Formats: sequence, structure tokens, C-alpha cells
Amino acid sequence: MESINGRSTSGQPTGAGPGRSAGGSLSGRAFSRRWVLGAGATTLLTTGLAACGSDDGPGGGGGTIDAFVYGDDAVKVQQTAVERFNKSAASKSAKGTVKLVKIPGADYTSKLRTAMGSPSAPDVLFNWGGGSIRAYQEAKQLIDLTDTIAGDPVLKSGFLPAVLAAGALGGRNYGIPMRGMQPVILFYNKSVFAEHKLQPPTTWAELQDINAKLKKAKITPFALGGADTWTELMWLEYLVDRIGGPEVFAKIQGGDASAWGDPAVLKAAETVKELIDDGAFGSKFSSVSYVNGGAPAVFAKGKAAMHLMGSWEYSTQLGKFPSFAKNNLGWCAFPTVEGGTGDVRNVVGNPTNYWSVNARTGNKDAAIAFLKDCASETYAKALVANGDIPTTSNAAKLLDASPNPEFAKFQYEMVEKAPAFTLSWDQAVDADIATPMLTEINKLFVGKSSPSEFVSALKELK
Repeated sequence: MESINGRSTSGQPTGAGPGRSAGGSLSGRAFSRRWVLGAGATTLLTTGLAACGSDDGPGGGGGTIDAFVYGDDAVKVQQTAVERFNKSAASKSAKGTVKLVKIPGADYTSKLRTAMGSPSAPDVLFNWGGGSIRAYQEAKQLIDLTDTIAGDPVLKSGFLPAVLAAGALGGRNYGIPMRGMQPVILFYNKSVFAEHKLQPPTTWAELQDINAKLKKAKITPFALGGADTWTELMWLEYLVDRIGGPEVFAKIQGGDASAWGDPAVLKAAETVKELIDDGAFGSKFSSVSYVNGGAPAVFAKGKAAMHLMGSWEYSTQLGKFPSFAKNNLGWCAFPTVEGGTGDVRNVVGNPTNYWSVNARTGNKDAAIAFLKDCASETYAKALVANGDIPTTSNAAKLLDASPNPEFAKFQYEMVEKAPAFTLSWDQAVDADIATPMLTEINKLFVGKSSPSEFVSALKELK
């Protein structure tokens, strides 16, 4: 397996892709998380709205509807679903079929943006939820699916609630989950932990005690690919959640820049600085990259004992260091922080990818009927066979067929039990905020700004 160009699966950073999960193939799945709308997209979309499709909608005469999808190697699951739907009674009842339009990953967002402002707009579109569709939603180009989901037994009970909510905007659903989940997980090296008689931390005090013992043994506590800022972001995402709960970032995601001034954000930044000053990431983390395999190698070779990373770390290690992945890779939840209000069951990361429906579709019935297939056991089995962990409520019984059932079940139960699943910050906010936010995060980690300066800078992002 080759290393990726960034993060992995349903949502990574620039150069990373929407499709890597436990045991899944990596080739062709390397471009997703931050391929989001540019700063001027809202103007473009609003201008193009009047020209979006004919009176019959984007699909033309209302018979065949077009579904734009990210064209990686995971698309075979969606291709099979289309073929199955087109032969089904649901297709006949809705008087419509689906045509899957595969777009190469590197081109997906730009081509979707162009198409949505033209008569050739898709009826159904693949996306990452949150900030990735905000401009379309604000331009009234997407159907609000909230009431449709609530009124349909298949859709209402078909998906894990935390995943449905994570892709929403303003508490309203504009998407149906259609790929696997990718929570951020605290991984640890079982052989290092066993050698030094350590147990996975459940509290921040335990984590600090582990750090002290590891440093005494001249082992770096955490691998960190600081050359790629999104790896640093994960620390702040979990710390803010554990200290202040998911409500803090929910306000920020909703457009309240003043929420960056919440005490939980400052405390999280101060905690990060304490970790850095204490050597928890070593002294050269800012020159280590995840993208080129540096951080995974440091972790697998025992030079660092733990690694906070998305669930795709399993497939990364399986490809690069298969013996380590199979024998010594351990995983656990991010610990609680004393005095914090966040639930230890809360999760951050990339919930999944979503199908959304164009408000101008010529056949809404066919589009909704097609989306319902994503809640089926047949669809979930196809995801499992592809190495993904489905977000459907019926998936638990299917995971024995996964490439690593133990890891698959851990992920699924982690998300199933999560009171909240916070979408990765750089995917949840608009692109014109995500880029400067990442810049400020990097400045905090490399010591170019203090925690208070970090908070002040973020409060200016609007």
C-alpha cells in the first residue's frame, strides 16, 4: 500500500481523501477533507441559482437523475447501489433511474461548484457535510431533508443519530450518510506499554503520569506529524470537547466567532502548550510529516508510544508496518480532563460522507428512494466488504466480516454510544475561516503565539 497524500477517508485535509478505513485499499483514496468551497463560492452559487437546471430540474425530464460522486476506488459500492436501485421496485414506483457521474478526487469540489452554478447541476451530490455544503445551503440549492427523515421509518431509524447530526447545518439535515466512519482515536504501542507496565489512560492525570514514565525511559510519549497542521488540530478538538463540551465548538460552527473566547478554548491552548513544553511530542515534531509516513514510522518503531490519529491509522500501519498493525497496535478513547464538562464518550473526527439532494431536481421521489438504499443491510454489507465501518444502525452484526473485527467493533461502538460527534473543525467551518484557523493552530504549536494570543486571533475570524 502506498502512503497517502494527506489524511484519509471520508474526510481529510488537502491532499487526503474520502475513503480510507480499516483494512481498506489506499490507492485512489487520497483527497478529501479540505476540498471545500472557496471564499467566493456563495456569490457564485447565488448568481448561478437562477440558471440551475431547466423547469424539469437538473435531471432533465425527471426520468434519469444524475448523482455526482467522488471517483475513488470506494465508488464501486455506490456503483453497485445504483445498478441495484435501477432494477428495483422503488425505481419503478418513483419513475426514475440514477446515473452515477464519477469525478476524479482532485477535481471533485471545483467541478461540483461549477456544475451547481449551471444547467448541468447534479440531482444528488456527494459531500462532507458541515462547511463543505454551507454555501449551497445558503443559496437554497439543497433540499432540507429533516422532515423527510423524521417521517420515513427507514431513514429515521437507519443511521446512528450522532452521525446524522454531525453532517447537519443549524440543526437541520441536508444529507444522508453514504460511506464509512472515521473517528479520531488514541492509538498506543502495546509492546512499549507492556515493557513499561503501563495501561491506556482514562484520565488526564493518568496520561501525565504515563508521559513522565516514558520520558524517563527516553521514549517520546506521542508521535505528531506537525509538518501537517491538521494533525495538531485533533488535539485541540478533543481538549475543547473534554473541557467545555461539544456546545463550545457548536457555537463557533454556527457562526459565533465570540465563542472562540470561551474559557475551554483558552484552557485547551494552555494544555497544548504544557504538553509541548514538557516534551510530550519530542523536540522535532514540527519537521515530522504524517503525509510522507514520518509520524507513523516513529510510532511503529517504538520511538513514540502513542499517536492521536483518525481511524485510518490502522490501514496506514497495515500497509507500512503490517506486523506492528497486527500484533502491537492498541487503541482507546481520548481521556477525560479533570474539571471538564465534556463526556468521555464524545467523539471528534470525520463522521462519514453524505448524499445531498439538489433543490432543483426534476424527480425528488427517485432521489429520496435512492438515498433510502444507503440504510439497507445490503449496502452496509458492501461497505464492510470494502473495509469501511458503516454508520447504519444495523451494522453491528455485520462487522465480523471486517478485515479486523475487533477494531471495527471498537469504532462502531465508539460512535454508536457517542452523545456527540464533532465534525473536524477545518471541515465544519467555511473555507475562508478554516485556512487562517489552521495557520493560528500551527503558530500555537511552534511557539509563535501564546495561548491568549491564539484565542485573540481566532476571535477575529469572521
